[in-house]
Amino acid sequence: MSHDAQYTYNGPSETDSNAQIDWRMKPRSYEFLGAEFHPLDPVQTLARAKSITADHDFRYIVTPNVDHIVRLTKEPEIFKPLYEAAWLSVCDSRILELLASRSNIPLKAVPGSDLSQQLFDNVIQQDDPITVIGADIEIISIVRGKYGLKKIHHYEPPMGLRRKPDEVAKCAEFIARHPSRYVFICVGSPQQEMVAKAALERGDCKGLGLCVGASLDFIGGRTKRAPKWMQQVRLEWLFRLLSEPKRLWKRYLVEGPKIFLIWKQWLKNQ
Repeated sequence: MSHDAQYTYNGPSETDSNAQIDWRMKPRSYEFLGAEFHPLDPVQTLARAKSITADHDFRYIVTPNVDHIVRLTKEPEIFKPLYEAAWLSVCDSRILELLASRSNIPLKAVPGSDLSQQLFDNVIQQDDPITVIGADIEIISIVRGKYGLKKIHHYEPPMGLRRKPDEVAKCAEFIARHPSRYVFICVGSPQQEMVAKAALERGDCKGLGLCVGASLDFIGGRTKRAPKWMQQVRLEWLFRLLSEPKRLWKRYLVEGPKIFLIWKQWLKNQ
């Protein structure tokens, strides 16, 4: 199968910080392990995020990782529509990056936590309103103080959001009532993608939704990132497992390894 045939983007170079990115144009995409991915690197993804203003109609970014792909394989009827409605889908896993490379697909790892950090460090200004769905008041307070932010609109939905469509709708309504350039949706997958899609379908929301899980926990210092060397050698999963073994052992030791079987089956089908 020729992946190059799916190339559709002919805009300016996104590595040029002065380039004007046309948000209406999607980059080329690749189907990999049942999901669509846009092979943007971190700089290109940030450039696209920066191209969105609070006046743009709502759209959202998803960041599939190994755990998401394993669950996508089990529940395609849940995950596929959520990913298909996304404006951008970038790879949030160095393991997926490696498997894609072995499959001649040029995916680059773009961790959602890194993208969020870049937006807070280099893009969001103190007077800019931002909206956060999820996290908790302690993390919101830390992030507000760290960056001197004056307008954080925060909504903390109840647990079990996935099976509470009325609560998903309330999240989307909150986004509509609090227009912001960036909406950080931090309630885990697939809940965060459900919220993002609900906001998209309303038709009256603005800005860019980022489905970025525990990113604010990293930014607020509650959860530690793996050292750079562990990230570079694709061992961030081991660092997280050792940090929270009771919570994460099943994800990384039981569910996670299934990605290799999924990959082998995908290769057979090509």
